[in-house]
Amino acid sequence: MVSRHLPIAPNGRDQRGATLLEVLVTLLIVSFGLFGLVGLQARLQTSEMESYQRSQALILLNDMASRIATNRRAASSYVTNSPLGAGITCPTAIASRQQVDAKEWCDALQGAAETSGGTKLGAMIGGRGCVQDLGNNEYMITVAWQGLVPTAAPPAGVPCGKDMYDAAASASASDPAPACSSDRCRRTVTTLVRIGNLS
Repeated sequence: MVSRHLPIAPNGRDQRGATLLEVLVTLLIVSFGLFGLVGLQARLQTSEMESYQRSQALILLNDMASRIATNRRAASSYVTNSPLGAGITCPTAIASRQQVDAKEWCDALQGAAETSGGTKLGAMIGGRGCVQDLGNNEYMITVAWQGLVPTAAPPAGVPCGKDMYDAAASASASDPAPACSSDRCRRTVTTLVRIGNLS
């Protein structure tokens, strides 16, 4: 019978601190993972807010399209010379259907649908709306708002809110262009309303 002997560590002191080192490495790896999760959570919240704003803009866009289609004989009176909504005093006249619609749409763009302590919260950040006459009984309705992160600027054919959403802060030496320069934080949605010839 052959007896086998297991090797014995020559000195128990050589193993001291190995477990502590393993724990520290594990904590370092876990902390990097947690920092990644925090960053992911922040990006998810930003995406959720961007999505919420787009859905609110689409609701307001369809609202005005329906108003114009309903009052089609006075469609040309809905054309706006400047954007309605954020940063302006909404119209107060209510003598005609168009005036009522313009007042209500302006209030909705400013967030009047939901308030908290007198602050309007029920719409997008900096919501503005425009109605353009494209000729041939076609009207383009646009809703613009402030995005949270810069992306590509809307097309040149969509002027509603142009240059109203650029960063106010000047550029720094490390970042030559402000984050929201060149209309990169302006978001827009548009739709066309075509009015048939009524005879």
